[in-house]
Amino acid sequence: MLYIIGLGLGNEKDITIKGLETIRNCELIYLENYTSLLQCSVEDLEKLYHQKIILADRERTEQGDEAIIEEARTKNVAFLVIGDPFSATTHVDLLKLAKEKGVLTKIIPNASILTAIGLTGLQLYKFGRTTSIPFIEDNPHLETPYNVLEENQKSGLHTLFLLDLKPAEEKFMTVNGALEILEGIEEKKKKDLIHKKTLVIGCARLGSENPLIKAGPLGVVKEFDFGRPPHCLIIPGKLHFVEEEMLKIYEGGE
Repeated sequence: MLYIIGLGLGNEKDITIKGLETIRNCELIYLENYTSLLQCSVEDLEKLYHQKIILADRERTEQGDEAIIEEARTKNVAFLVIGDPFSATTHVDLLKLAKEKGVLTKIIPNASILTAIGLTGLQLYKFGRTTSIPFIEDNPHLETPYNVLEENQKSGLHTLFLLDLKPAEEKFMTVNGALEILEGIEEKKKKDLIHKKTLVIGCARLGSENPLIKAGPLGVVKEFDFGRPPHCLIIPGKLHFVEEEMLKIYEGGE
């Protein structure tokens, strides 16, 4: 059996009871380490789980390596995902491959950034398409995040930006860096979507024990120190008065 198990967004204690029981009964434990970042170490996980963990990088799970699937044909294998198993679409490929190969699978869900953003006070059903902001050196002609924002804004919808990270290099995009990238795209597109007074919401470590949210004009939020990763960014669309009241609470950075 291949178990794809969500770990949640905080530390080793965010695992569900079902997930923990399953991990302790598996023979091989893999942990993806490229879509997000837990607020604990691998050693912390191993201590609680009573299991040795094997780190699985992006290449292993995205480029057709069937080793994990073949191991699950004869053993109980757990593949651990930060957050919820399928909030990052890349893990659908692992499930698809397992089903194509006739390997039994079971999914154990957990919390996701897609629901944790509710802490901002924005209504979840008013979010439009989610998009990512990659490092600009890897995508010098980047426009997609700006284009997604434009389409969401036309419908009055909020936009969640997931920020790039390279854990193996200890490189994590900040809210500040993401805003600079959007400003750079604005200089080329000149549609006045992004300017110093644009209302933005920077978030850090949502789902952990010490989340941080700062709302305000881009020019102000850009200078704020959000601390440790992971970070994400939201640019709201049309606001309900309750949403406006909540964002006022976060103007000081809380």
